[in-house]
Amino acid sequence: QVQLVESGGGLVQPGGSLRLSCEASGFTFMYYHIGWFRQAPGKEREGVSCVSRSGGRTLYIDSVKGRFSVSRDNDKMTAYLQMNSLKPEDTAVYYCARLSISAHDLSVRPSDYDSWGQGTQVIVSS
Repeated sequence: QVQLVESGGGLVQPGGSLRLSCEASGFTFMYYHIGWFRQAPGKEREGVSCVSRSGGRTLYIDSVKGRFSVSRDNDKMTAYLQMNSLKPEDTAVYYCARLSISAHDLSVRPSDYDSWGQGTQVIVSS
């Protein structure tokens, strides 16, 4: 059974940092690209970042470039999203997801993903 479990969310002040983790089980983690998404109240789910199978290639949306960093440890079957210089507009539930093996390349389109975690809440507020 494919499982993705996020952790590391919480309340942080503007300008602060958080590191999210995504622990995978039930599939061969190193075979799949992994993505990070977020969904704020009343908004659609938004792709944030994607990391390749080896961790050697990454993709970010413009609004997080230079502030967020995605990585993975295939031995631990875990992906990470390091979030620095957090802003109130980063407040959302953050999800990790498994990119479908049929996808041709890195993607932040939710429709390209076939398995999702339950999410972890991030609140950026003073």
